[in-house]
Amino acid sequence: MQIQDLPYPDPGVPDARSGPRFLWWLGRNQLGGQLKALAWGLLHFVAVSGLPFCVGLAVQAVVDRSGTRLALTGGLMVLCGAAIALGETMLHRTAVTNWITAAARVQQLLARRTAQLGSALTRRVAAGEVVAVSTGDVEKIGWFVEALSRFVAAALTVVLVCVGLVVYQPALGVVVAVGVPVLALAVLPLLPPATRRADQQREKAGRATELASDTVAGLRVLRGIGGEELFLDRYRRASQEVRRAAVRSARMWALISAIQVLLPGLLLVAVVWHGVRLARDGRITVGELVTVYSAVMLLTYPLRHFEEIAMAYSFSRPSAKRAAHVLSLERVTDTAGSRDAVVPAGDLYDPATGLLAPSGLFTAVVCGDPDAAGVLAERLGGHATGEETTVSALLGGVPLDELPLDSARTAVLVQDKDPVLLSGSLRELLDVPSSGAVSAAEALAAAQCGDVLDALTQGSLDAGDPMDARITERGRSLSGGQRQRLALARSLITDPEVLVLDEPTSAVDSHTEARIADGVRSLRAGRTTVVLTSSPLLLDRADRVVLVDGGGVAAVGVHRDLVQSEPRYRAVVTRETDDEPASGTARRDTHALDDAPGAHGTDAPGGRSAGRRAPETIDALEEIEETA
Repeated sequence: MQIQDLPYPDPGVPDARSGPRFLWWLGRNQLGGQLKALAWGLLHFVAVSGLPFCVGLAVQAVVDRSGTRLALTGGLMVLCGAAIALGETMLHRTAVTNWITAAARVQQLLARRTAQLGSALTRRVAAGEVVAVSTGDVEKIGWFVEALSRFVAAALTVVLVCVGLVVYQPALGVVVAVGVPVLALAVLPLLPPATRRADQQREKAGRATELASDTVAGLRVLRGIGGEELFLDRYRRASQEVRRAAVRSARMWALISAIQVLLPGLLLVAVVWHGVRLARDGRITVGELVTVYSAVMLLTYPLRHFEEIAMAYSFSRPSAKRAAHVLSLERVTDTAGSRDAVVPAGDLYDPATGLLAPSGLFTAVVCGDPDAAGVLAERLGGHATGEETTVSALLGGVPLDELPLDSARTAVLVQDKDPVLLSGSLRELLDVPSSGAVSAAEALAAAQCGDVLDALTQGSLDAGDPMDARITERGRSLSGGQRQRLALARSLITDPEVLVLDEPTSAVDSHTEARIADGVRSLRAGRTTVVLTSSPLLLDRADRVVLVDGGGVAAVGVHRDLVQSEPRYRAVVTRETDDEPASGTARRDTHALDDAPGAHGTDAPGGRSAGRRAPETIDALEEIEETA
């Protein structure tokens, strides 16, 4: 696989049982590139190791006053130099290719697993860990794959040089053959503590990074409540822990590097001392002494790759372990499904609660527990909830978990409480798979995004068309209500058979919410729409309202009837207790609905603020929860 051929048509099925097994699987799948790097590495290292023999032959030729042998030795040195240059160039090319292709394979595997797991991924693995695996860990895994072929080439070269020295000059060759393995293995006892210290450093660095990202995400709220210094002190402490852990790790690796310099120096001293004695006794020639001395001196070059592979493995092993953990996660349901790839139509039914959303109607669902509402929304969309015993929702009598994943997502789209806006232009944000029946202008109008377009245009001075205006990361330059409305417009454009919205207007003021309710009802006419909300404005526009309480359907009707006849419904929607008279509640709520949108200010006694907090408070609370 060459870099220009990326991405892989199929990255394969990884062995994710453990980190070392994953590295072994990755190495086997990179076998062709590894063999190429090994061949070029052998050429390079053998050519480097051949220089001492050339030098020794040249010295001996000068001593013997042989011009012919000196000329031949010069030609050999030229050939060694050319081989060194060619081998080094091609080794670097193939090693870097192995690094990039291995990293690309891992990234493709992680992207595929992320797409398969969907929202279930962040419930089973921390978001910070997912980011770390897909960025820094991928680089470390690629480093090990790159270093492996160089290490094998260096190890084979060391063996060949030792054998050659024993044959060329046994008296000194035996000393080298005994000393080199000691040099290579001397650092092995230090590797476990070095690895543990490196793991501790990475763990503390991950915590500090997560704390920093949370602080930045909630900076606006922290300033509002005066919490900047609190979180800054927390980050200072975390940063100092990272510094101390990095120093402890660096000390160990510095000791390993020092040993890699000290021991070869001692071996060189021993060889020279013993060689001088042999030369004085006449047992070896001066050329042989120079040859052995030069060979030992140049052996320190391939021996350094022993230290590199030790560092690469110690850093890549925990990275591979984390990657293998993510890749080992499985969906509760099979993504391929057991049915044909068709998009069913009909009523949406949830067997777990008994909720029925008739085809083509606007159904509103009221849940007293927001967490239960979120789980219900995911179940209605066929998303895995992490509970293997959960019964799948049915669309037209077809269980969604039996459909191929693509068909299930095409049939039912779920927008959760906290939709994410990807950075880019507005045109790119709204460029999503859709039926084509709803245009971007229609969706933006239904979601009441006029002021959002004005804000984006003002923020992007070089954008003449609002569709070309830039959206910052996660839409942080926009208010919570503006982000919600853009996310709603994106969902409306897709025009799915069934659209499930979980609190789509919780951060929007009542005036705008009333217009959104009318716009969504008009645009989705004839299509199945399910909205989980406690807003009287949305509930009043619904064709059918369902109260879910205690894990099942408790009441079904329309908003004005339920608010008068069902105390549990009234308690959720209006936040009033059973001690307050129902008739008074009904009159106030009905009066507010009749006067919408003008009577629904955020502070109106019977308006939305009675049932929910103001948008600014909601934004603050959500960001504080994320930060905590």
